[in-house]
Amino acid sequence: MNKTIMQFFEWNLPTDGGHWNFLKDHSKALSDVGINTLWLPPAYKGAGGSNDTGYGIYDLYDLGEFDQKGSVRTKYGTKDEYIDAIYEAHKNNIEVLADIVLNHKGGADDTEWVKVVKVDPNDRNNKISDEYDIKAWTKFTFPERNNKYSDFKWNWKHFDGVDWDENKKESAIFEFIGLGKAWDTAVDSENGNYDYLMLTDIDVSSSVVYDELLKWALWYVKIAQLDGFRLDALKHIGFEFFAKLINDIRNITNKELFTVGEYWDNDVNILKKYVENTSHIFNVFDVPLHYNFLTATNQKENYDLRGLMSNTLISCYPENSVTFVDNHDTQPGQSLESWIDNSFKLQAYTFILTRKEGIPCVFFGDYYGMPSNSIAPLKDDLDNLLKARRDFAYGWQHDYFDDAHIVGWTREKGLAALISNVNDGGSKKMFVGEKLSDKSFVDITGNVSGEVIIDEDGNGDFTVNGNSYSVWCIIKKD
Repeated sequence: MNKTIMQFFEWNLPTDGGHWNFLKDHSKALSDVGINTLWLPPAYKGAGGSNDTGYGIYDLYDLGEFDQKGSVRTKYGTKDEYIDAIYEAHKNNIEVLADIVLNHKGGADDTEWVKVVKVDPNDRNNKISDEYDIKAWTKFTFPERNNKYSDFKWNWKHFDGVDWDENKKESAIFEFIGLGKAWDTAVDSENGNYDYLMLTDIDVSSSVVYDELLKWALWYVKIAQLDGFRLDALKHIGFEFFAKLINDIRNITNKELFTVGEYWDNDVNILKKYVENTSHIFNVFDVPLHYNFLTATNQKENYDLRGLMSNTLISCYPENSVTFVDNHDTQPGQSLESWIDNSFKLQAYTFILTRKEGIPCVFFGDYYGMPSNSIAPLKDDLDNLLKARRDFAYGWQHDYFDDAHIVGWTREKGLAALISNVNDGGSKKMFVGEKLSDKSFVDITGNVSGEVIIDEDGNGDFTVNGNSYSVWCIIKKD
């Protein structure tokens, strides 16, 4: 079966601790429509306790087990509920990807004096002060966990920088001095050097830090029976770190551990370089494709649909691409807001779910809706597309990118898809294979009625409505 991922969260989920149970209750239904991989939110305790979405990492070993940061459970539930939900997913033939956040930590237990230099936030290579001492929140001792699973205690030697001086109550970017410390060089060049993102920046070049994070990752894979990872904030971490970490984890566990990383950049050449530098060992989200969808959304009928694949990762490294329409960062109100609205949302999903390039990832907020953003669910529409992918999106692909406003493609298992971005619909004669001659196709989306009969040469005349999408599939005979 085609690999199909769902990002199983959005930013503004309720903080009632019910999410792991929601997953447990919905695993079978998701499996039934063809979802076979779930990317779950960060499951460990954040600095915000039960209100933390998961990216303000406090304790990687606390999966909702210890009374830390004001609660035992995380935003999503308890450790036992998490493990039970993964068990249920596995029972329904769904693999689970854990969200791995190793760029920073937050919510330290104590401060210590650290020698620093202040840097220009717009050019982190530019030092704008002499060396001096600040009081930094860098001591992580996890007293409530009391050394269970690990007795490792974090201190300033394990970090590169912070953004707060408790002594002067000053917010700035402070780079640590001493022990040969410096920003990682193999990171994104935005802001001169984009090693520092937020909170207390982990020094991944430290062998002591690496050994502890490898030990933690092996513990995590075993205790949660993980099937893979989603890696956060790749552009802020030297590429060598994750290349080595993922290889080491795979070699030690002898598990395939499918992995996809988030490198947020619209320049496909930067993503290509990252894939090459990491020797193609894991996938990367196709951010440029997302922005092509956004441009199509904003420009409407002025957008040339033949350019959807231009300068995308799927156009050069499809085997290393994970495609998506939106996610928790692009949803309204978030840091990378770039929302694909309903004028093009389902055309975009038709594109990623029925084509051969890349592995598609469906966003929880699209599927189940987002009440906090007054966004209605598209579950019924997406179920139709997911079923088309599950049953028919196989075999040779034939492209018909011969018109600026209606493009189509076919798959020889028995699928013909079209999308349009103008008020007038239209038809295309498309080849689905001579072996399907005399077979009948119907539009699984329900947008166009009737049947299409394939001629003796393997062609059919397939229709799409204006500003719409259609996925014609062969009628299954009982």
